[in-house]
Amino acid sequence: MCRRIRQSYIATVNFVDNQKRLGYDKEFDRWYAYEGCDLGCTCTPLRAVFKLWSPEAERVELFLYRDGVSEVYERRTLVPEERGVWSVRIEGDLHGAYYDYEVTVNGHTARTADPYAAACGCNGARSMAVDLARTDPEGFAEDCAPPLPPENIIYELHVKDFSHDPGSGVPEEYRGTYKAFAWRDAHGRPPVCMEHLRGLGVTHVQLMPIFDFGSVDEAGDRGQFNWGYDPVNYNVPEGSYATDAADGAVRIRECKEMIQALHQNGMRVVMDVVYNHTQSAESWLERSAPGYYYRRWADGSLSNGSGCGNDIAAGRAMVDNYIVHSVLYWAREYHIDGFRFDLMGLLTVELMNRIRRALDAAFGPGEKLVYGEPWRAADSPMEPDTLPAMKNHIGALDPGVAVFCDTSRDAIKGDCFHAEQPGFVNGGSGLGETVLCAAAGWTGGEGDFRPRTCGQIINYVSVHDNYTLWDKLAQCSPGAGGVVSYQDHREDLLAQNRLAAFICFTSLGSVFFQAGEEFARTKLGDHNSYQSSPEVNRLDWHRAWTYGALTDYYRRLIRLRKSLPGLCDKSAGAGDRLVERTVHRDGVVSFQVAEGGPCGERLFVVYNATGHDYAIQLPSGRWTIRADGADADQHRPLISHGNWVTVAPRSGMLLMQ
Repeated sequence: MCRRIRQSYIATVNFVDNQKRLGYDKEFDRWYAYEGCDLGCTCTPLRAVFKLWSPEAERVELFLYRDGVSEVYERRTLVPEERGVWSVRIEGDLHGAYYDYEVTVNGHTARTADPYAAACGCNGARSMAVDLARTDPEGFAEDCAPPLPPENIIYELHVKDFSHDPGSGVPEEYRGTYKAFAWRDAHGRPPVCMEHLRGLGVTHVQLMPIFDFGSVDEAGDRGQFNWGYDPVNYNVPEGSYATDAADGAVRIRECKEMIQALHQNGMRVVMDVVYNHTQSAESWLERSAPGYYYRRWADGSLSNGSGCGNDIAAGRAMVDNYIVHSVLYWAREYHIDGFRFDLMGLLTVELMNRIRRALDAAFGPGEKLVYGEPWRAADSPMEPDTLPAMKNHIGALDPGVAVFCDTSRDAIKGDCFHAEQPGFVNGGSGLGETVLCAAAGWTGGEGDFRPRTCGQIINYVSVHDNYTLWDKLAQCSPGAGGVVSYQDHREDLLAQNRLAAFICFTSLGSVFFQAGEEFARTKLGDHNSYQSSPEVNRLDWHRAWTYGALTDYYRRLIRLRKSLPGLCDKSAGAGDRLVERTVHRDGVVSFQVAEGGPCGERLFVVYNATGHDYAIQLPSGRWTIRADGADADQHRPLISHGNWVTVAPRSGMLLMQ
């Protein structure tokens, strides 16, 4: 019966490589979309239930193993249920047993791990049955995130980068692992890296991918490195960050320990998720439901809007269900506090809004952050009647879905794809109006997009992609003889770095910065270090000491930002309170933040990107200097005849009345 229904609702019956089909239409989804949340293996001390969605399958076999390398010790046949689901129930305690499936579709048999697995063995080739209650570290049941902060200040961090450097203070055996975050010495003191992170005052730590990815051999040496944007098992923590990658329960427990430690130190945790593509189109998803999970062009070829060889077919019912359930799983099981979506432009507006609604329903409105990259690498054939979650469709997104603003980024520091092209802070011209639009959170709709509120804007100048901020500034301002040096201690670059941060921290929206930006992080000009050595990518904790004054400037900016409701305001009318936006000359702009709404203070902000002092007359009244290019979070009364103030070269100034 299932086969007859399937044949009735294929829009196009083409075969690619003997098994890949085209043309899954809405009728197919209507018949086969499964709304349950119990796919995968549900394991308790009494029994284990295995469920797999494979609507075209003729037969599904389960293979059980005692560990990740031994031979099969038991084999079971799954029974077909409704809507393409196959299941089998096995009595007894299977916690720690490994498994995979053999799926036969159209006479072709393929071996596959479980795409819905919660645990796996080394390199994810076999799934593992796991009683999740037995993976909680001590006190995890009581773990909770810090209260919602007055502002979202997000710090992007790679697990291995954080502690790989010997200067991190982490013992060698735990460097580059989940354990580094929770480690304490014999006196209960955290390592240097954790003390630094805790002392900054950031509200959220965004962890680059921590789900199981395929580019690092988990059985190999610790000198391997990858950013991790190549998913294999979406619902399993990465094994190379664990002390034992072969034991599926260990990676889960240690990942939870990391999250728990960050919560205990006052930070919420954002997970960088990559639901737009997989490491390979020959994934567990493909093997269990051939042709369904990936987009294809009319000629049968895989679309490549991700630039990584394939695109997940967001917009199809079971693809969207998979993503929503995965997000909720990480939020519930691991206490994740937010999600950053890689290449969100390959997902749909409908899906992103659904994720927002699901998180709000489960945890309360706005409790979890949702934001992403509103672009894609190339065209991709979207499902009919769907909108890609691109920047130009921001008005259709829920106000609780935010986007990275590349327009602001490039205006402030220069185009990220052209190394020597400067921005506002480092010599670019004609950018004043754009910087003022950025300060207002683009709420005036001056660009090719118009957010519903400034809360939809993520302000940033550097992220893992492309040059670090310091390296970009060095590229645009070579030293003596035109030589670009990334290691030189240069005051002009430090001033530009501070000004870039100052603009981000005084603009409406949420604030984001890359780990190490606060101490002039360099990758020695490597603009795409996704698989470069750990030595290139790691945070240099000696540099953090050398550039301690810059770190302190960031720390004070963070504290200042939290204390000014007028800058933290995310309401629909926040942008309207940025008034008197003025370009005084090329490289000098100012604006006021008027009183009203949550704003109990009147602010005046100036950015001077020129190489000279600039004198500017303030509106009438008594003003206090709260920040300038050398010091943030100060309280210095302005003593000046006629309310004139001089702003130093390559610096900003924030005054409060």
